[in-house]
Amino acid sequence: MPIFVRFFAWLLAAAVTFATLGPPGLRPHSDLGQDGEHALAFTLVGLAFGLAYRNRRWAVAAFAVVLIGALELMQFWAPGRHARLEDFLVDAGTNCIGFALAAIADWTMARFRTNSALTN
Repeated sequence: MPIFVRFFAWLLAAAVTFATLGPPGLRPHSDLGQDGEHALAFTLVGLAFGLAYRNRRWAVAAFAVVLIGALELMQFWAPGRHARLEDFLVDAGTNCIGFALAAIADWTMARFRTNSALTN
């Protein structure tokens, strides 16, 4: 299972990278608006990486924020793209929320396993 979660996390990261740096016409659009799309995408990436790298969650989260900043800066050289501080703040913030959700999920599952073991 961990290898599947890691594969999925990296697949999501590749998709977000393509959506961020690829041609604007190929970027998926939804009714969420730009900030909503960014929030959903980066929350899912943070959640996936938070579940994939449980033992190094803090380091991976910090590294993710740095990479999100690099992605935003690379948009200066991507035709039809623009780097914005607001995008970085939304992306990095919601990515950290995803990591927090992964930690909460782990904590909840550990509590459930402990309570289940005590009642059996």
